[in-house]
Amino acid sequence: MNRIADLPDAALETLHRRVRAEYDAFRARGLKLDMTRGKPASDQLDLANDMLAFPGNRDFHTEAGEDARNYGALQGLPEARALFAPMLGAPPGQIFVADNSSLAVMHDCIVWALLKGVPGSAEPWGRTPGNKAPAFICPIPGYDRHFALCEEYGIRMLPVPLTGHGPDMDAVEALAADPSVKGMWCVPKYSNPSGEVYSDETVRRLAGMRTGAPDFRLFWDNAYAVHHLTENRHEVANILTACDTAGNPDRAFIFGSTSKITLAGAGLAFFAGSPANVAWFMARAFKRTIGSDKLNQLRHVRFLKNDAGLMRHMDGHRALLVPKFDAVSAALDRRLTGTGAATWATPQGGYFISLDATPGTAKQVVALAKDAGLALTAAGSTWPHGQDPYDSNLRLAPTYPSLTEVTAASEGIALCILLAAIEKQRAGRRTADPSVAA
Repeated sequence: MNRIADLPDAALETLHRRVRAEYDAFRARGLKLDMTRGKPASDQLDLANDMLAFPGNRDFHTEAGEDARNYGALQGLPEARALFAPMLGAPPGQIFVADNSSLAVMHDCIVWALLKGVPGSAEPWGRTPGNKAPAFICPIPGYDRHFALCEEYGIRMLPVPLTGHGPDMDAVEALAADPSVKGMWCVPKYSNPSGEVYSDETVRRLAGMRTGAPDFRLFWDNAYAVHHLTENRHEVANILTACDTAGNPDRAFIFGSTSKITLAGAGLAFFAGSPANVAWFMARAFKRTIGSDKLNQLRHVRFLKNDAGLMRHMDGHRALLVPKFDAVSAALDRRLTGTGAATWATPQGGYFISLDATPGTAKQVVALAKDAGLALTAAGSTWPHGQDPYDSNLRLAPTYPSLTEVTAASEGIALCILLAAIEKQRAGRRTADPSVAA
């Protein structure tokens, strides 16, 4: 198909009638499909069903002979920390194992930093020079839950664009010079939603850049560290090593979880960092909890066994997810390639596809989809405060529905994007020349 913008008026009108008729026929099917959240599907959760029987024949004792049903081991079982050390890129002694939500760990770190400060703080983050509200640098498109945490606690959000190799580092370095800028959100591998993989150069610059705040922190959310969609298991430079080499050993707070590895509602979450950061975290956690669920830690160790077992398990996820991502790509290619209606990522891992529709149409696409029985993530959710100034970015989440549902939904989404682009072009021409057909 030719670019929509290049079509003569008559051809544009013909195309509009055809695509509108196809959309109306799709809507008449009365489908009810949900592509809003990046949840694992039931068959993915089934991969970990052996954990429900507690691997190990009711033996609740750790490798050290301790009873995992009892109190203790605030930092987490040594064998659990050793198992996930390669995934987190940290020594076992610099890892804290929490309960299932890494988002909860991030929440605690923000609240504790605001109230108590972090290693290197002269004051709590809630008190900044000139009484300015603290700020975070936010690569966009980004994760709506990160932005919601900042919004909840009055942290200003400073968006910077992604480049295909990580955030625009010139923009990041300029913003970081402000002493009120205390942190930055980073999803360094298979970013949510763009699928971005940070380059070695990006990691080096993040670790070594000058910051106005001596207690600046990278909130390094490595949520998709092992969530590959190809046989190429992309690696990102080790942020702890890079920070240490740059003379900023305490700069990185590292987060991860097994929520999309084993059982989403019954996984493990992790905090990792420098010895000073882990000591800081444990001192706060000691006041908050007697300890996390060690039985669940033991379940994970016995089920996954080692890093090779973790990789085998993730290969099972990949086999289930790749056909769904392929179905989305096929529908977008078939309907949109060459039209100029949208551009989209082809992620090598993670849970999402980031798509930029024609500027000014993302909200219309979501509305058209809703009328056709397709639930999409709200337009603007990938930007701070839910406000996409271009009204273009959409986050597609193909993991949870069945392959049949994803295939049908992808066809409908592509139709909605195409129809919105055509109607935007028609509206623009009518504005420029009222004689153009209405």
